Amino acid sequence: MRHRTRHDKKLASRPAGGIRRRRGQRPPAAGSNHHLPQAPVNPLEEELLTLFRREQGELSLADIMESLHLGHHERKELLILLADLGRRQLVTSSGKRLYQLAAGQDLVEGTVEMHPRGFGFAIIQTAGQGQAPRPKTGDRQDPFIAPENLATAHHGDRVLLQLFKRGRGRQEARVVRVLERAASRVVGIYMAGRAQGLVTPEDDRLLFNVLVRKEHSCGARDGFAVVVEIGAFKPGQRNPEGRIVEVLGDPASIDVETEMVIRKRGLPHQFSAETVEQVAALTEDLTLTPDRADLRDVLHITIDGETARDFDDAVAVDKTTRGFRLYVSIADVSHYVQPDTPLDRDAYQRGTSVYFPTRVVPMLPERLSNDLCSLVPDQDRLTFTAILEFDRTGKRLSSKFTRSIIRSRYRMTYTKVKKIVVDQDKELRKEYRLLLTPLKRMAELAAALEQRRQARGSIGFEIPEPEIAIGPDDQISAVNRSARNLAHKMIEEFMLAANEAVAEALSENHRPTLYRIHETPDQAKVLEFTHFARSLGLGISTDTGSPQWFGKILKLVAGSPKEYIINNLLLRTMQRARYSPDNVGHFGLAATYYTHFTSPIRRYPDLMVHRALAGLAAAKAPRSKAKKTEALPASPTADLTAAGDFLSTRERVAVEADREMTERLQARFMADKIGESFEAVVSGVSAFGLYVELLEWFISGAVSMTKLKGDYFQFDTKNHRLVGANTGKIYQIGDLVRVRLASVEPRQRRINFAIDELRPAIADT
Repeated sequence: MRHRTRHDKKLASRPAGGIRRRRGQRPPAAGSNHHLPQAPVNPLEEELLTLFRREQGELSLADIMESLHLGHHERKELLILLADLGRRQLVTSSGKRLYQLAAGQDLVEGTVEMHPRGFGFAIIQTAGQGQAPRPKTGDRQDPFIAPENLATAHHGDRVLLQLFKRGRGRQEARVVRVLERAASRVVGIYMAGRAQGLVTPEDDRLLFNVLVRKEHSCGARDGFAVVVEIGAFKPGQRNPEGRIVEVLGDPASIDVETEMVIRKRGLPHQFSAETVEQVAALTEDLTLTPDRADLRDVLHITIDGETARDFDDAVAVDKTTRGFRLYVSIADVSHYVQPDTPLDRDAYQRGTSVYFPTRVVPMLPERLSNDLCSLVPDQDRLTFTAILEFDRTGKRLSSKFTRSIIRSRYRMTYTKVKKIVVDQDKELRKEYRLLLTPLKRMAELAAALEQRRQARGSIGFEIPEPEIAIGPDDQISAVNRSARNLAHKMIEEFMLAANEAVAEALSENHRPTLYRIHETPDQAKVLEFTHFARSLGLGISTDTGSPQWFGKILKLVAGSPKEYIINNLLLRTMQRARYSPDNVGHFGLAATYYTHFTSPIRRYPDLMVHRALAGLAAAKAPRSKAKKTEALPASPTADLTAAGDFLSTRERVAVEADREMTERLQARFMADKIGESFEAVVSGVSAFGLYVELLEWFISGAVSMTKLKGDYFQFDTKNHRLVGANTGKIYQIGDLVRVRLASVEPRQRRINFAIDELRPAIADT
């Protein structure tokens, strides 16, 4: 099932800087690299500095020549180079002709992150840094790499860097040596030529084109999307040669564009032959073993969206003398996916399913996700069930976890449940009369759980997601904001309750597993938000930083025009939620214990949690019922910290792929609307200009400073606004504006607007 725990999903997919920024202009591509100043490439210098860094001490001339395998005829060149490095204060030497790196000139390893305009940044990983999103250009602290200091490095390359300071003490870096190339295969658009063609990379941070001889074009047609394998990057040559290994097709097709995103983001999309063979041999074994509870008489139902593609959870609620009994039954994926098998290894490498509007890249093959592990109505299915007892106020009294077998009775949708419970639709209530009481109980329990969770300080971000409607003609008919109703909240509360109970049980019984953690926010960002919110007229208390404080702010703006903007800005202060074996709690949910248990079909961490829970259940069972499960590893790696980092990364890659595809489709939708006007709200302000969100459609775009007529505007960083130097006119976050669509750049996923007229600020309406 998709989009279960919204709070946690938003924290995981939080865009850097809160409001999405559009990227800068791409420089000329086809065969012209005159915009990139070329640094002289000296391979010997690179090797020499690498040697000094590796040895970390004094080296004689003989030592250097031996280590670098230099002949006597190269001695003079080496001495000249050493003298040059001495003048540049990179290397020092003693009277005995012993050389070493100068003090303060230690070299570091890092990754190059390019900007489309030709410069870059050095991403130097430090402890814990890998979990944080990169800051945007202009407010980042990563060392700057000028174009002339890039040598032969490109975006994503792992490099050896020399750090230095320039101007006002700003730290910069120079690429000394490329240690590992990031790009071996690139997605791009093929431009055919007589003898050879060019492939222009889709990623505009890859500032080169790939030269492809006609015999290596794989039959690609001009303008087609392709995957090209890159040959060697030769010194002094920015454009490498390559060969096309896959022709994706016409990029005007949404399906082809989806394939482009899959290849570009490196999403594993083909299962190994061993996995295919293993899955073909799976059987529908529904034997009721002693360790499995028979819950087929419990009235389980599934509740999902109309377009849901997998059904991995079913719920049931009974009334008890003390309150409620909740059953959360999850497909028992661990029964079919045994550790360290080909299927398990493939699932781990994927980490998560990735959902696109017209395609799914599943974590597990369809035989599992759409059949054996899909809780379809009127079919027995193997499950893992959390049985939770609550009093009438939603306080958990007890918990039990067991492997089980269930039979779902109904496949319900959020819309139907809302119409039955909220709208009191007579026809639907007649059709589902057997569900009226169970649904009423579910609504009562969910309300109690939500009230208790909010009382403890759980933060309820209300940020909609885009819903893109695509017709059979491959045309986009609408880009709407997703809507949530009572049924969404019911399922969300039940999943949250199960996740917390499972995490608590595993923690208290010292079972190693992955927790879903969310650390406290950056206090500097919280204070920055507080200052800005007060400038908007919000009466915010000074006791900043607690979950309760965040909740009060959200309640303050709930239902107002400010709500969307404030939710986004608050989200900007948050850290990312991630996976870790160290349980430090979940700040956003104000939960001491939290993990992911409810979707092992599409998330590998959930599968690991199921295995740990099975081990706990086996340990507590009588010896006659003991299973081998307890001794099984939780993942293909014994290092849970490494697994948590890897799976957090896979999640981020999936989020970025989903976001990119959404931006592509939003640009497609707007492409034929040039010149039309729209109502919008200013969602962000920067030195570049304004960022706006349309009110009619879920579309964001930019208004560059050059499109703001009538004055010269300056960026007021402290108050997040633009101020006219002569007129004093102000554009700030929250202003209602009318914008005109100026242009759309589909390949760069940029939507550009111009201001038609300024409307009153939201604070005044």
